Amino acid sequence: MTGTLDAVERTALLTAALRAVESGRADRLYTDPYAARLAGDTGLKLLGELRDATAPREDPSGERSGVPSTPDYNALRTRFFDDYLQREARDPQTSQIVLAPAGMDSRAHRLDWPAHTRYFELDRPAVLALKEQRLRGVPPRVEHRTVALDLTAPDWENTLLTAGYTPDRPSVWLLEGLLYYLRHDEVHRILGRVAALMAPGSRIAADLVNTAALTRPDMRALLDVFAGWGCPWLSGTDDPEALLGAHGFRAGAVQPGEPGADFGRWPDPVPPRTETGVRRVFFVHGVRQ
Repeated sequence: MTGTLDAVERTALLTAALRAVESGRADRLYTDPYAARLAGDTGLKLLGELRDATAPREDPSGERSGVPSTPDYNALRTRFFDDYLQREARDPQTSQIVLAPAGMDSRAHRLDWPAHTRYFELDRPAVLALKEQRLRGVPPRVEHRTVALDLTAPDWENTLLTAGYTPDRPSVWLLEGLLYYLRHDEVHRILGRVAALMAPGSRIAADLVNTAALTRPDMRALLDVFAGWGCPWLSGTDDPEALLGAHGFRAGAVQPGEPGADFGRWPDPVPPRTETGVRRVFFVHGVRQ
């Protein structure tokens, strides 16, 4: 069934493989007991290709190259958003969680959720069908609704509403592993459509890269892997707070390695936001005004 997934959809299998590897570490930041079955052979193959392309190596001059911290980044991202979603779900006013896209995420099955929570997983039909197959017999720990839709379709909002989502009730949305695969105008279009479905006080979170991450030579190996798979990174932002602010959110952002997004596992220096020309990743989060 993995042959029915397109290039971007297949990256969900890669994320699951990274989570499976993290779950086997002695210093793991979380445990995902379902990640290996969700990744399957294809996810492990993609992870192998990624490691081969980005592993540090020494050239004849003695200089080392490569893209460091890729596994650590994914581990920190998962843990950061685990904590974020669980913290926001404890608010009794927040009754709806939306993962868009859901990919091979298993938070609904591996984490405990308050009884008032309704948990929506949005993704394309092929992704959700494969996920259902691989998680057969594993019940979610929350009132759980999978919603087959394409976030670029003209009417996906109606599909979500039909599934029971209520726009005038507070919600938390997570856009994980999505926005850098979209053009800048597509990013704004999706953020605008999501914002229109969120009651005031609702929250949103996402991961983003900056513009330098799309062009720096030390990112080329990683970028070439994704481009070679048919899912190039297409956009980044140097001001994630302003990006969300343009759609009615009061936003903040942290970089891996900064307080609240380190967990003792980020090995690289964290350049101050005033420094230009360096690669960055942001975990951005905001409140709907």
